[in-house]
Amino acid sequence: MSRLHVFDMDGTLLRSAATVELSRYLGSFAQAHAIEQAWERGEIEGVEFWSAVLPLWLGASEPEIDAAFEAARWISGVREVFADIRARGEHAVVISQSPHFFVHRLERWGAHRAVGASVRPGVVPQPSDLVSARRKVDLALGIAEELGLTHDDCVAYGDSRSDVLLFERLSHTVGVNPTALLRGRCAAVYDGEDLRGAYALGRELLDGTVP
Repeated sequence: MSRLHVFDMDGTLLRSAATVELSRYLGSFAQAHAIEQAWERGEIEGVEFWSAVLPLWLGASEPEIDAAFEAARWISGVREVFADIRARGEHAVVISQSPHFFVHRLERWGAHRAVGASVRPGVVPQPSDLVSARRKVDLALGIAEELGLTHDDCVAYGDSRSDVLLFERLSHTVGVNPTALLRGRCAAVYDGEDLRGAYALGRELLDGTVP
C-alpha cells in the first residue's frame, strides 16, 4: 500500500530556519536572525519578509549554497527516514515556506519532491512566489490526489503555525517539538532530536496502532 509522508522543513527537519542557516554560513547571521525574529513576532510577513532577507544572499554561488545546506543544523535521521520510505514504495514530500533553491536539495537526500518559495536573491519577490499555509495544504492534497491516495493514506510532520491548516485537514499528524499553538492539534507528539522517533509515530498512526 502506498502512503504519503508530508514534512515541513524549518523547525521540523531543520533545527532552525533555512534563512538563518544560509546567513550563518554566508556571514550575515545577525541580520537574518533579527528579520526572522520580526517575522515570528508578526511584525513582517510575506513579500516584506523576503524583500528584507534576500539581499543578504546576493552573489552567493551554487557551491556556497551547497556548503550551507550541508553545514546546516539538521535533526538526526533525515536521510535514513527518507530511505525507509522509499524502500517501502511510499512517498516523502517536503513543503516549506523557505527558498526553493535551498529546499529542493532535500531531493538529493531521498525526498521524492521538495517544494519551497520561488524567490531568488536579486529578483523582486511576488506574492505568487510564496508558499503560504493555505498553499501548503493545496500542494499536499494535490500530490496525494496525483498519487491516488486518500487523506487516511497521508501523515504530516510539522512544528508551528505554518502547519496548523494542514493538521486541521489530515487526521494523521505528528508534531515534532511543536509550539504550543500546534501541540493541541497533533494526533501524536514527538519531543526529541531524531526524526526516526517522529517517523515511528507516523507509521503507528498510519497502521492504526496509536491509542
